[in-house]
Amino acid sequence: MLTLGDEVHQLDTGGYAYIPAGSEWTLHNTSEETTRFNWVRKAYEAVPGLSAPDPIITNERDVTPVEMPGTKGRWSTTRFADPQDLRHDMHVNIVNFEPGGVILFAETHVMEHGLYVLEGKAVYRLNQDWVEAGDYMWLRAFCPQACYAGGPGRFRNLLYKDVNRYMPLSLPKH
Repeated sequence: MLTLGDEVHQLDTGGYAYIPAGSEWTLHNTSEETTRFNWVRKAYEAVPGLSAPDPIITNERDVTPVEMPGTKGRWSTTRFADPQDLRHDMHVNIVNFEPGGVILFAETHVMEHGLYVLEGKAVYRLNQDWVEAGDYMWLRAFCPQACYAGGPGRFRNLLYKDVNRYMPLSLPKH
């Protein structure tokens, strides 16, 4: 059970919550079963003239995955935050690959990002290793990456990435 301010929300399997910096919240497991969750925590990077993002409480079953172009539906992304909303300095998405789904080329990004494998097994090009449910990867900036989901079932990962902010060119002064 998530309490955010005065509102109470039931988070079930597939639940997602974006809690803005400075919010008062609590999280409690009210069931008899063990509950697992992934917590992505970072300092918010404010931009002058932009307000902080609003909270997002949803479930993946309520978000239509976006099919990646040219993949015939074998690669899609469940996006919890609107990619056009520049108030967000990070996104947490679910990347879905059906058997045979592939990132068609070795891609790179200017931002670091992390992947937690939710389901399935695949070849993820970092070191040509198999990755499978429960594995975690951290990809540095400009690290070439690719993925092939050979099956027999779906391959899905939780993807964290920085967005909408320039990479720092120097370390902050303390």
